[in-house]
Amino acid sequence: MILWEALGSVLIGLAVSYGALRWLPARYGQFRSRLLALATGPGAALFGALLGHSALGPGHTLAVLGVSLGVCVALVSLLLRPANRAPRRSATA
Repeated sequence: MILWEALGSVLIGLAVSYGALRWLPARYGQFRSRLLALATGPGAALFGALLGHSALGPGHTLAVLGVSLGVCVALVSLLLRPANRAPRRSATA
């Protein structure tokens, strides 16, 4: 069962990172690095699957994959840079 959870979470991570690279930048900003985003997806999903499996135990494959999806989306979204904004000025400058 753990093998299926790991394989499923890696596929979820790849799908989330590819989807984010494909659809998000036009609307929300740009990713710092394409390679970093593609590597973060599966890594974050595997970490989420490990976390979910540790908390829920064996036999909850769909719930573990749901936790994996949530962790993956959260960590991939942290890589987004805001769209072009005016430069910030410091109050002390």
